[in-house]
Amino acid sequence: MAPTTSSTNDMITEEPSSPRQLPRLTRRLTGFLPQEIKAIDSTIPLKSRSLWNKHQVKKFNNAEAFQSRFIDHVETTLARSLYNCDNLAAYEAASMSVRDNLIIDWNKTQQKFTTRDPKRVYYLSLEFLMGRALDNALINMKIDDNSVSTDDKKSTGPKEKSINSREVISGALDELGFKLEDVLEQEPDAGLGNGGLGRLAACFVDSMATENIPAWGYGLRYQYGIFAQKIIDGYQVETPDYWLNFGNAWEIERNEVQIPITFYGYVERNGTDKKSTLTPSQWIGGERVIAVAYDFPVPGYKTTNVNNLRLWQARPTTEFDFAKFNSGDYQNSVEQQQRAESITAVLYPNDNFEQGKELRLKQQYFWCSASLHDIVRRFKKSKRPWSEFPDEVAIQLNDTHPTLAIVELQRILVDLEKLDWHKAWEIVVATFAYTNHTVMQEALEKWPVGLFGHLLPRHLEIIYDINWFFLQDVAKKFPKDVDLLSRISIIEENGPERQIRMAFLAIVGSHKVNGVAELHSELIKKTIFQDFVKFFGASKFTNVTNGITPRRWLRQANPKLAELIAQTLKDPNYDYLLDMPKLTLLNKFADDKKFHAKWNEVKIHNKLRLADLIKKLNDGVDIIDRKNIATTLFDVQVKRIHEYKRQQLNIFGVIYRYLAMKTMLQNGSTIEEVAKAFPRKVSIFGGKSAPGYYMAKLIIKLINAVGDVINNDVAIGDLLKVVFIADYNVSKAEIIIPASDLSEHISTAGTEASGTSNMKFAMNGGLIIGTVDGANVEITREIGEDNIFLFGNLSENVEDLRYNHQYNPQELPENLDKVLEYVENGDFSDNPSEFKPIVDAVKQHGDYYLVSDDFDSYVATQELVDQVFHNDKDEWIKKSILSVANIGFFSSDRCIQEYAETIWNVEPVEQ
Repeated sequence: MAPTTSSTNDMITEEPSSPRQLPRLTRRLTGFLPQEIKAIDSTIPLKSRSLWNKHQVKKFNNAEAFQSRFIDHVETTLARSLYNCDNLAAYEAASMSVRDNLIIDWNKTQQKFTTRDPKRVYYLSLEFLMGRALDNALINMKIDDNSVSTDDKKSTGPKEKSINSREVISGALDELGFKLEDVLEQEPDAGLGNGGLGRLAACFVDSMATENIPAWGYGLRYQYGIFAQKIIDGYQVETPDYWLNFGNAWEIERNEVQIPITFYGYVERNGTDKKSTLTPSQWIGGERVIAVAYDFPVPGYKTTNVNNLRLWQARPTTEFDFAKFNSGDYQNSVEQQQRAESITAVLYPNDNFEQGKELRLKQQYFWCSASLHDIVRRFKKSKRPWSEFPDEVAIQLNDTHPTLAIVELQRILVDLEKLDWHKAWEIVVATFAYTNHTVMQEALEKWPVGLFGHLLPRHLEIIYDINWFFLQDVAKKFPKDVDLLSRISIIEENGPERQIRMAFLAIVGSHKVNGVAELHSELIKKTIFQDFVKFFGASKFTNVTNGITPRRWLRQANPKLAELIAQTLKDPNYDYLLDMPKLTLLNKFADDKKFHAKWNEVKIHNKLRLADLIKKLNDGVDIIDRKNIATTLFDVQVKRIHEYKRQQLNIFGVIYRYLAMKTMLQNGSTIEEVAKAFPRKVSIFGGKSAPGYYMAKLIIKLINAVGDVINNDVAIGDLLKVVFIADYNVSKAEIIIPASDLSEHISTAGTEASGTSNMKFAMNGGLIIGTVDGANVEITREIGEDNIFLFGNLSENVEDLRYNHQYNPQELPENLDKVLEYVENGDFSDNPSEFKPIVDAVKQHGDYYLVSDDFDSYVATQELVDQVFHNDKDEWIKKSILSVANIGFFSSDRCIQEYAETIWNVEPVEQ
């Protein structure tokens, strides 16, 4: 199943296949070193080379040049008149103009990598939540403004501040009659992910480009994303996310890069030993589709390095059966097209039924196979021996979704390249590394053997052989521990049907396994992967704590705070975004009252922005009292809705607060007395539930039901409000996160691998209320215990508490008992039994997520939050400043440096 590409186009539009095929360009045009230029032996005729040099496309580098490029795209690419150009057309033209600059740098970057031939990183992730691309590109893009005359430059001396691309483009658009903010609003969020996994991957590709790491990301080009969330009568309703309705100005369709992908069928043996699965075999597929590449340029910050994110879309080998159509069978005439396109139709197809499971597995293999063949094709151009493959290629598996890439590479090496099984396996293990994102056994991906063998018969054979040799090694090392073999086997035998444990396969097939926070990395070694630590040793397991890109999550999301920091640090060029430990210089301003006032002014501005968003989403109705916004605590929990993240604990706390307020009023207290005990607060929720996750969807309904009651209770007025922001995504997060005073990261201890939203909130000056879980532990260490509000049981107590719940009568805290009784009585629903499953999960079914155990601690900590925010505002602002000042460790640049040094063994290629 060799990849099919057009070699000529591939050389021109993607990267040259060898240095000999590069034109002999000057250092001015290519950025190559002199010795590299000499090494390039061009085969292009002299006349063609002269024309190339003379007419090579150049980047725009000032406002006037941008305007010219913009008008060209409006009138030719979009075939519109500038006088008939609305904001959407302006966005498309601006995006294509900026993209032109990126592509010029992008081509030079790929040429440079090909010439220098460094080891490359390939990051495989089923999600890439990139957010809006135009604003990010404007922040990252370098622009040299040559609009100033030579004489002016001489007279003014060296510039103290570099040119801000965003300001240049904003001014240029303003002269053309468009506002940059209105243009940016036209861009939909790319529907390429669901939650933290995709946002982490997006941060990583940004940092790899910024750090000049030669790297590509590989994912899928989903037609619809996961879903657009609507809230109807309080319930989540999933609707298609038509994010590609108007196309995608940032992608380049690579019709010349087409890779055939096979499913189903049977296996034929080659060679003399027809029975051995270790010999090269021929997989005769029963169905074939084509993977077509779409490329997305990823610019680095303050570098001309532009990396690539390659996304695959499924197409049929034959779109239209004319014979069936001609005979009147119109529906079946396009059946093959529909079957192929369904593979990349939507992120994570619902797997509550068998066809959904098969489609999800098909989706994963399609992506892994296309990516591996693309990587192998690129390596084979170098003419290196296969033994050097791990010296040239590092592949990082982001969670278990891409684990099939391990099996696919083994199949390519054994079946297609005819390598010896054991030599091939050595190459595979040295190439792959695996990032684990969960400590929960039930969250580890498994596939039924029957389904797997039906769809991928050759791969099932390979997995059995991998497992056979692995268990032989285990038995030799631990001959007396028979139970160990069943516990550590890639094939799970117990249960109604045998299952393939994908996390186990990822560990066996990788040379390094990393967790994403110190606590998480220690927990997986002591719990779910302890048998593998026993066999491989602890050195195979390491930790790389997650991080976030400060370019998007500080400068883009919170420009006023980023500017204040730059002014305060006397850093007009925002260099601190490349060296985040510089933020520690803010520590000396923590008690500066003038600086406090500026800091608070930024926060109020951001809270008003969020109030505007909430009003817009609420059909123009203002839920938040703007007059008192400075003294209103914005309490935010936005993330995927899941029982372990405990949005139910948060809403129970809101109900407790509401009942306490009502009790005071009923007992004769004035509203002023109530306000003193329970100051003004807005509880803000957001996030999506998986379509088939009943309990999570019921929690969303409860949040909205509680909001309906509280928001319409005139007795308490504006003292308490509850808001659920529908269809939470990256662009909404960029408004929500900078506005938070307090953010909630309250997962049951020992269940959250890391979290990255906690880092984003802290980087934007929002304080955290959280459990001692995930990256909260390291955030506490960095910013100080005094600047975070921790509560709840520790991870080492969790199993004992769960055991006690199962075998002893459960006593609920009095405060929680009142809350649950209120919910059971139907005060938030016309149907008293509507929320019974949520109540029963705590009272009747063992309270697996320990809501009852942590409730009183949570409420007491919320009271402490009230005291500090409302009674000692200077202390609150000081904590906020210290959080930002000491959050620099959590830059994703640091993560990538750690991956590069400890796992990938790659070095940056300086531009």
